[in-house]
Parts: sequence; structure tokens; C-alpha cells
Amino acid sequence: MIYDIRHVTTYAYEGAVSFARCTLRLEPLSGHGQRLMSHHVEIRPRPIERTMRRDFFGTLTESVVIEAPHRHLRIDSRSRVEVARKAPGRAVQSPAWERIRDIAFGANSLGPASPIGYVFASPLVPVLAPITAYAAASFPRGGGILAGAADFMHRIRTQFRYDAKATVISTPLNEVFENRHGVCQDFAHVMIAGLRGLGLPAAYVSGYLRTIPPPGQPRLEGADATHAWVSLWCGEALGWIGFDPTNDLLVENDHIMIAIGRDFSDVSPVDGIIVGSPKQKLNVAVDVLLVE
Repeated sequence: MIYDIRHVTTYAYEGAVSFARCTLRLEPLSGHGQRLMSHHVEIRPRPIERTMRRDFFGTLTESVVIEAPHRHLRIDSRSRVEVARKAPGRAVQSPAWERIRDIAFGANSLGPASPIGYVFASPLVPVLAPITAYAAASFPRGGGILAGAADFMHRIRTQFRYDAKATVISTPLNEVFENRHGVCQDFAHVMIAGLRGLGLPAAYVSGYLRTIPPPGQPRLEGADATHAWVSLWCGEALGWIGFDPTNDLLVENDHIMIAIGRDFSDVSPVDGIIVGSPKQKLNVAVDVLLVE
């Protein structure tokens, strides 16, 4: 499938901003079952400096400096991406989860694809005993890792409530877990925390969802903004498999990846600092349209 994606981020400031430095992570990935065909970002006001680099995880990170006084900042990202991936079935035989845990801890590489970098706590995902115990109910002794992760994902989908007003990025994970509500990034963080508590390597993935579902299928939660899901390392043979706990889906062709990291702090699409206005309004609009 080929998608056209438009992602527009607009800041409106109460007073004039004299200086801004932003970090952008808006270019979809090539690899992991998808191919980037084109990408362009237009910024107004025009930056005096734009520099690009790949971070440790392979995400294109653009640093932008704006020195012209402004009260509005508009970042308009447009991409075309081809996606072709097939997830294994939930009932497919897979290695015992304890075996995957042991192999991950025995990894001898520290590269971005190595599972060892995703088994420990990270800035926004502490390992918490209540969440580990909650996850453990899906992983009986000797159970397959795919079946366990699929069951854990299903329980989050059915036992947590999607509520866009319930949390903000600074809401502690234990509060999300106790209240059982939040948004896609919260559900991804809960699933990652549970998996890591069991010693399993789990990464955070940011991206997009197909806006208009196929005929007869329900609209997915999170389709009007950037989305988040989990990538679980299931051993050398299966590799990294995507799980979307917000929608109880194994990731296939409705998901377009932007970035991979340990948690949201590694993949925020736009962040930075400004000098000037203490108050601002943020608006984000995302369109994902099927071309072919």
C-alpha cells in the first residue's frame, strides 16, 4: 500500500517569540516493512539554520533555529510511504517467553537493533511491580511469547479506557495504570513496562494510522494524530513484531512508522525551546490517505 501523509503542527504564542530552537522527528522510516518514497518539511517563519543527523535508533533528527520574531510557528510535513508487511497469526507457535528473555539478556551487541537496549527501565517507563504482576497473568510458564503478548495487548484494550483528556505526557505511569485510562502513548508505555518487568525487550514506536479504514471495518483510535504502539523482540527467527494495544492489533499495513525508541522521550515529533511568550496554543493535524 502507498500512503500520502500530511502532518501539520502549529504553535500560536500569546506574545512575540524572539528565538526558537526545535528538534523535528518527522521523516518516516525506511525498513521494517516500509519504504520512504518522498519527504519534505516546510517551516514558517523560515529558519536561519537547519541541520540533520541520524540518532542512535536510526531516526532522522532535524535541528532548526529561528531568530525572526514571530507569534505563530507552522511546521508542515508531507511524506509518501509504501508499506508491505505481514504479521504472524496470534496462534502461531513461537518460542517460550522465558527462552526469549534469556537470549535477550545474553546479547553481545549494543547496537540499536540489539534487544538488550530495551529490557531496562527508561525515562518515562519505570519497571513497577504492580504492572509486572498484571503482565505476568498473560505469560504462563513455558507459554509462547506471541500468544502471551497478544493476550496482554487484548487485556489492555478491553480493561483500559481511551480518554484524550485523562492524561498529559507528564502523567506518571503508575497513575495511568491505577486509573485504567489514557491515550495511545499511555497504553504503549503500560505494555512496555509490563514486558520489561518480565525481562522481555520492548521498544516504543511512533507513527501514523490509516485515517479511513477499509469498507466494513471500524475506525481506529488515534487516527487523527501521531500514534504509538509497541515493538517486541520475539527471537532471531521472528524478529521485532508490532503490537498496538490501543486497538488490539498486530501491526500490518495500516501503521506507518516514524521513529523507534525506549519511550516517548526518544521519539517526540517536535520539541525544543523558545525565548519569549510564556503561553502558547498547540494544534496538530494529521491526514493519512491511501494512494494505491
